[in-house]
Amino acid sequence: MDAAQTKTLFYKRSRFATQLPVDYLYSPSHSWIARDSEPGLWRVGLTKFATRMLGEMVDHGFEAETGAPVASGQIIGWIEGFKAISDIFCIADGNFRGANAVIREKITLVNKDPYGAGWLYLVKGRPDARCMDVQAYKAVLDKTIDKILEQQKGEEIK
Repeated sequence: MDAAQTKTLFYKRSRFATQLPVDYLYSPSHSWIARDSEPGLWRVGLTKFATRMLGEMVDHGFEAETGAPVASGQIIGWIEGFKAISDIFCIADGNFRGANAVIREKITLVNKDPYGAGWLYLVKGRPDARCMDVQAYKAVLDKTIDKILEQQKGEEIK
């Protein structure tokens, strides 16, 4: 599926805006999962919100071996941005099918095209039961951004 041809939902809150693909599922930890070319095969990546929190990507690595069984919530790798480093959690149950080889050479695709060429890994199986549709994810973003704004407001008062 080409992200450029995917139907999207425009989202904006405060100073954050993005186009969320409507056919993708989203995790509470700001990852997305989308059907790939064969039945039961899924592409997984970070949402625009996650990339914004991490900053410009600089490096990544996977600990999971291709073909290895994986479970939702399992740490399968790490990703480093200028602002932070984060574990990469699996958001599906099944078998790890490998990392996106393109980002090994062009890690900036994770920021530039997070819903397309900047995907992180493939998994064969089924998405985590906590994954949600775009409308539910919009509500998670609203709550998360409101919390950040409250914290910033509280820091200004101090």
